Amino acid sequence: MQERSVSAPLLAVTLAGLVMLGPFSVDTYLPSFPAIGREFAVTPIELQQTLSAYLIAFAVMTLFHGALSDSFGRRPVILGCLAIYVLGSVGCTFAQSFPQLLFFRAVQGFSAGVGWVVGRAIVRESFPGHGAQRLLSLITMIFGLAPALAPVIGGWLQGAFGWRAVFAFLALYGALQLAVCWLALPETHPREARHPFAPAPLLATYRKLASSPLLVLLCVAIAFNFSGFFLYVAAAPAIIYDLLGLGEHHFPVLFVPGIAGVMVGAFLSNRMAGRVSRQRTVQIAYFVMFGAAAFNVGYHALFPAALPWTVLAYAGYAAGVALAAPSVQLLALDLFPKNSGTASSLQGFAHAIFTSITAGLIASFLSGSGLALALGQIALLTLGVACWISYLRLASRSVAHA
Repeated sequence: MQERSVSAPLLAVTLAGLVMLGPFSVDTYLPSFPAIGREFAVTPIELQQTLSAYLIAFAVMTLFHGALSDSFGRRPVILGCLAIYVLGSVGCTFAQSFPQLLFFRAVQGFSAGVGWVVGRAIVRESFPGHGAQRLLSLITMIFGLAPALAPVIGGWLQGAFGWRAVFAFLALYGALQLAVCWLALPETHPREARHPFAPAPLLATYRKLASSPLLVLLCVAIAFNFSGFFLYVAAAPAIIYDLLGLGEHHFPVLFVPGIAGVMVGAFLSNRMAGRVSRQRTVQIAYFVMFGAAAFNVGYHALFPAALPWTVLAYAGYAAGVALAAPSVQLLALDLFPKNSGTASSLQGFAHAIFTSITAGLIASFLSGSGLALALGQIALLTLGVACWISYLRLASRSVAHA
């Protein structure tokens, strides 16, 4: 196939729409938790496993998205995964039992992560240096609309047609993305640069990447930072229904401020690209995250969860996450430019494993209390900061010994 070029705005919109599969798959059906629980007679903890099944499959497959795209090209892998995603969404729509729903949620998870994993490689291959950071920030800003829109759409569909309509919507959205990517997505990985797909070379590449302490620390730092944000996404049904005493149409109360924070952070990252170093940008982002997390703990130590303070702290933390993410992601990819797809897969794997643990375990135990959630968030952030500091020290030693 002849490689095609595409403008930065069109590429940003195309990849952002693709990346939106993730938040749509997680957030759109959250207002339907009570209805799904009633239909299949399962407990809230069992319902959380619909998130875990999706995220664990998401994590496992992220190890292969990048490697497959390194071998067969970016476009074929994205198009194939989108077709699988549509089939998984149709399966969820017509699931006749809870195990069937779990199975098709896993099918969605196997395919939904292709956007971020392969998309990061496309960005790195299409634009050098600060241009890549600006484009990733633009993608994050557009993508940030999804978690705000998803629960609104989900709440409306749940109220009007029931929970199966939510998964029918996801099937239609996946089909739309398949058509858009077929028409507009360029192939950025030329045939002469591709690696044979075979278990031995793939394992060797992963051993090489996983043996890099710098890459591992960056991947885990991103994962911890995001887990502090995702903790509130996973606990959203409990926050909205139980802690705040609201209904199925009120999920935007939590998600809109959070995504506003994401968009502000992504905008600042875009503006700082080329003007402020990536390391300095990340340091500023950690100050923002710690300020928001400390306020969150202080407020909930004295008062119960309530509007607007609970969601304002969440929004501030989200801004810090979005400010740090593009810089940390590019620092990780730049460590192995010849294996950017596989390095992106390793990032995605760490990200998804941590979010699956957050959804399946941490959120389930902490969602009964605003203070418990706040303490969980600041603990996850502290671990992320520890990884970042370790990275800086190790990187400085590497430069000194070079």
